[in-house]
Amino acid sequence: MLLESRDSAVIIDCGLMFPEDFHYGIDVLIPRLDFLLDKKDKIAGIVLTHAHEDHIGALPWLLPDLNVPLYGSEFTLTMVQNKLRDDSLVDAPEVAFTTVQPREAVSIGDFTFHFFPVCHSIIQGYALGIETPVGRILHSGDFKIDKNPLGGHFTDLEGIKSFAENGVRLMLSDSTNVEREGRAMTELEVKETLRDIFSQAEGRIVMTLFSSHVQRIQEIADLSRQFGRKIAVSGRSLLNTIEVARKLGHLDVSQDVFCDLQDLKEIPDVEMVLLVTGSQGEPMSALTRLAEGSHRQLRIHSGDTVIMSSRFIPGNTKAINKVINSLYRLGAEVMYEKVQAVHASGHAHREELEAMLRTVRPMFFLPIHGEYRHLFKHSRLAMECGVTEERALVLENGQPFTLWERGIRFEESFSASSVMVDGKGVGDVGRSILKERRLLAGEGMVVLLLVLDNDSGEILMGPKIQSKGFIFEQEYAHILEEAETIVLDVYSQVPRTAWKKLRQRSKAALRRYFQRSLGRDPVIVPLVINI
Repeated sequence: MLLESRDSAVIIDCGLMFPEDFHYGIDVLIPRLDFLLDKKDKIAGIVLTHAHEDHIGALPWLLPDLNVPLYGSEFTLTMVQNKLRDDSLVDAPEVAFTTVQPREAVSIGDFTFHFFPVCHSIIQGYALGIETPVGRILHSGDFKIDKNPLGGHFTDLEGIKSFAENGVRLMLSDSTNVEREGRAMTELEVKETLRDIFSQAEGRIVMTLFSSHVQRIQEIADLSRQFGRKIAVSGRSLLNTIEVARKLGHLDVSQDVFCDLQDLKEIPDVEMVLLVTGSQGEPMSALTRLAEGSHRQLRIHSGDTVIMSSRFIPGNTKAINKVINSLYRLGAEVMYEKVQAVHASGHAHREELEAMLRTVRPMFFLPIHGEYRHLFKHSRLAMECGVTEERALVLENGQPFTLWERGIRFEESFSASSVMVDGKGVGDVGRSILKERRLLAGEGMVVLLLVLDNDSGEILMGPKIQSKGFIFEQEYAHILEEAETIVLDVYSQVPRTAWKKLRQRSKAALRRYFQRSLGRDPVIVPLVINI
């Protein structure tokens, strides 16, 4: 999000999204950054609400071209530093990190930011109270309101209320769970469920969760100590989070609670907790490799209790279900959100969203962080809380607006489509490439090789046809032999030097043949080489 005045601008968060099933080969999706870089001389800083990937993940692609200070909590900035180091951004400028404390006020350009702690599924997140030249703005960040927070991880409604007493012109609020009635489950309830599981488990406990959820990791450490279990960790992201949290004093656990993976043979199953990555069924994660029996150091034991302490992110359900089924085949018992209260969302439910609205009482309301239906329903909730219909907005990415003394003015929309990142390529994969990858995945590929004499046009080699992902060549050898004959027929009907026409007609003839004989439409690559 870009907040811009006449003379300066501030970026709020810069996250990424993970690919859907149809994004073949794509690693991540990042926002378009060109419209930010066009204003780079005005941008005075980047303010980060918290350290989840959908809020900090695109910074490695932005910072090499934008040398401005970053503002956030100590934990958030440390996670960003680790991320930049892991991504090996040797060409990135020396980034200035400015740690801000709860309720601290910081002037950045034409704006003054107030930082209010919020309860979320990661520690040290902030809501933002922003003083601007045309009034006050409240940005909720990702939050929930936990009435009985563990470890002091609370949402500072008192601070937000005090900020709002002078009037809030515009409120932007997290909409993710607006469809869920009541209040989100508390971490205390999750810990009680986990305590019951720990007390009844007769074998190992295998636990997976979002790797950044320090509060949940603390609960697991507390229960492991209580029930005399050791913790072994598998997964780099978990190890990194534990290292950062312990270094900053946010994880109260002694080193003797942990053990190395190579020491597992010395420890009885009933005294063991395996903390692993893979809550979303990621192909190379520790839990997925455990389920497939391909983990280099670990195996699932019959009688293991597997706890998936996270929600199923839409788009990952199929992969997660596959992992769960494989774990049951190996003799494990699996606990997950739908069958046990082993996870609490970090996003506010409807009752909490209403409490935030009634605390702030904004003049204008803009729902953020959710799909369109979430934004729509959240705007209706704002109207129930006193925001007039014309001031309860529903906007999508790429729809800018200006807040000024007399109201709001909508500006010209622009394309805010995501940029696909594949390896070291950024934005070089578009719809046409994805279409080809979809066809390759669905139908396979056929390559025609034909070598001709450059002067006479006579065939020196071929036609030779090979397939990948199309047919089993030994079983369907007659299909490829017939295809080669068809190419020879095309060759006999085309002038000897009409190389381009030979390629086009061969491709068309092969496509018709494969559709007629097999009902398949592979990607056909005709290679006609002149020597």
